[in-house]
Amino acid sequence: MTRADRAFAYGAALGFLGDLLIGDPRRGHPVAGFGRAAGALEKRLWRDDRGTGTAYAALCVGGAVAAAALTERAVRGRPALSVALTAATTWSVLGGTSLAREARTIGAALEARDVAAARARLPHLCGRDPAGLDADAIARAVVESVAENTSDAVVGALVWGGLAGVPGLVGFRAANTLDAMVGHRSPRHLRFGWAAARLDDAVGYPGARLTAGLAALAGPYPRTALATARRDGPRHPSPNAGPVEAAFAGALRLRLGGTLSYGGRTEHRPVLGAGFRPPAPADIRRAVRLSRRVGALALGASVLLSAARGARRAAPAATTEGGTA
Repeated sequence: MTRADRAFAYGAALGFLGDLLIGDPRRGHPVAGFGRAAGALEKRLWRDDRGTGTAYAALCVGGAVAAAALTERAVRGRPALSVALTAATTWSVLGGTSLAREARTIGAALEARDVAAARARLPHLCGRDPAGLDADAIARAVVESVAENTSDAVVGALVWGGLAGVPGLVGFRAANTLDAMVGHRSPRHLRFGWAAARLDDAVGYPGARLTAGLAALAGPYPRTALATARRDGPRHPSPNAGPVEAAFAGALRLRLGGTLSYGGRTEHRPVLGAGFRPPAPADIRRAVRLSRRVGALALGASVLLSAARGARRAAPAATTEGGTA
C-alpha cells in the first residue's frame, strides 16, 4: 500500500468514525452549502429543456469535482494534510448516523403507539405522503428508506472514494444532492432535471450493487437476500433502489414494496419478498442494525479499492524502471 493509499485509508476511517460519533452538523454543513449554491444557479439558468439542464448538472457536479481535485493536489505529498482532508470530506458526505437517528426516532414513536408523532417525523426521512399511513405502513416506509439510503448516504460515497479519492467522494455527493433537488418528475424539473437524474443513476450503480451484496453478507439469511435481489430487484422502477430494497427484504425476511403515495401521486410498485410478512415497528431497529453493518463493510471495500487503484498506478512506473535498467 502506497503512502497515498494509507492516507486515504486513515482519512476514510476517521471520517467514518466522525459520522458514527457526531453525525451531521446542525449548521454550516458543506452539502447544504452546495445545495444553496446549486439552487441559486438554477434560478439563473432554468429553462424548460434538457440541454440547459445538462449544462446545469455539468457545471454543478463538474465544478465540485474540480475544486476537490485541486484541493487534493494541493496537499499531495503532505500525509497529515491528506489524511485530514480525506477525513473531513468523508465525514461531510456520509449520512449514516443521521439516517439511523431519524429511523430510530420514528420507530420509537411507533412502538409507543404514537402514530401522529411518527407521521410528523416521516418527512425528515423520505418523501412519502404520511397523512394516510397507519403504523405498519410507516414501518414499511422507514425500512425501505433505510435500505435505499444505506446506498445513497453511505456505500455509494465510499465506493467512489475508493475509486477516485476525495474528488470521487465529492462528486458522488454532489450528483446525489442535485438529483434530490431537481431530478424528480415535477412539471418544472421533468426536462430540466433529466440529466441530473440520469447522472445520479449512473454514479449510484456500483454502490447499489455493492450494498445489495453486503446486505446479503451482513444479514442473517444471505441466500434468501441474494435470491430476492435477483428475482425482485429488476422489477422495481428504480435501477438502483430495486436491488438494494430487494436485498434488504430478503436479508430481513420482510415484504416490501407495493402501493405508496409520493409527491401527491399514487404509485403501485412491485412487491419485494412476496412470501414474507410485512414490516412491524420493531423491524426498524433490525433494518438500522443491518445498515450499520453494511456501512462498516463498505468502508473496508473502499480501502481495498483505493489500494487496488494505487497498485495499478504503481505498476506502469515499476515496468518503466525495469525496462530502463
